[in-house]
Amino acid sequence: MTRISFQTKSCCFLAEFNNSLTARDIITHFPLDAAISTWGDEIYFETEIIASCDGVTLSSEVEAGDVAYWPQGRCICVFFGPTPMSKTERPQPASPVIIIGKTKSGPSELRKIKAGDPVSVAQVQENISAVRQSASVPDRKLTQKEIDVLVRQLLAEKAGKS
Repeated sequence: MTRISFQTKSCCFLAEFNNSLTARDIITHFPLDAAISTWGDEIYFETEIIASCDGVTLSSEVEAGDVAYWPQGRCICVFFGPTPMSKTERPQPASPVIIIGKTKSGPSELRKIKAGDPVSVAQVQENISAVRQSASVPDRKLTQKEIDVLVRQLLAEKAGKS
């Protein structure tokens, strides 16, 4: 499992991505920035990522908290309640998706995220000291992207402890 942080202007939440080929393909494109779209109790955003779907089963059955890749729209989706296609309280994607992870963030937190909000997505460095060490190499300074990732990670960890 790989931890991923999602940072918006209204909240920061973490997800754990599974080890599927699709999830690994997507992670190679991080960090990324996008604009949020909403569809009922689902947030999603376009990525332009064409992730591998080889040998993967597409599913129309998702649970609240599932993070998925929607190949048809090249989007990352986070489901947290009913969508316009739902016939029950369970989320229902517009068309089949590939489950790539899960978040424990609840609906009340995720509903704070609004359409048009910017989102930054990055892999959480499991060992911040390794990143800090790489910055201590002579003539090696952190790039702004690396600094942004570290700040998002620290904010996500802080939010997870509260």
